Amino acid sequence: TDLEGSTTLLESLGQAAYMVLLTEHDLIIRRALVGARGREVKHTGDGIMAAFDDVPAALGCALTIQEGFAARRSGDAGPELRVRIGIAAGEPVDHNDDLFGSTVTLASRICAAVDAGHILTSDVVHDLGQASGFLFDEGSERMLKGYASPTRLFELTRSPST
Repeated sequence: TDLEGSTTLLESLGQAAYMVLLTEHDLIIRRALVGARGREVKHTGDGIMAAFDDVPAALGCALTIQEGFAARRSGDAGPELRVRIGIAAGEPVDHNDDLFGSTVTLASRICAAVDAGHILTSDVVHDLGQASGFLFDEGSERMLKGYASPTRLFELTRSPST
């Protein structure tokens, strides 16, 4: 995940007020992770990197996170918080309780390419998610930092139950 405008929020609110908002942000994400049996790998300062045992759990968690931030906005809880979510699937390298490798890099680049309030996935996540009933847009080619050719990405639109 990546919190939209985190530096601007920090500059405009000051450190103490920003930390209160960041704590709210973290709680929304961590509650969703617990419900989806996800594992928080690390806090990135304005986001959280997580890992899951399967794609449906990751997709369900991402939708729950976005719903949590939408509910916060409708409750008039102060400055708006919106997150980007990028999801990739594969075999990351596990080293000292951290994850590395091409899957992690791809997820990070996807997260940087998505608009706040949305969930963008790799083609592998799309294929596995569709097989589980999740719905996606038709996909689009995007240039991602460090990749020589465009990558086809898909926006998650709905869970199987909605």
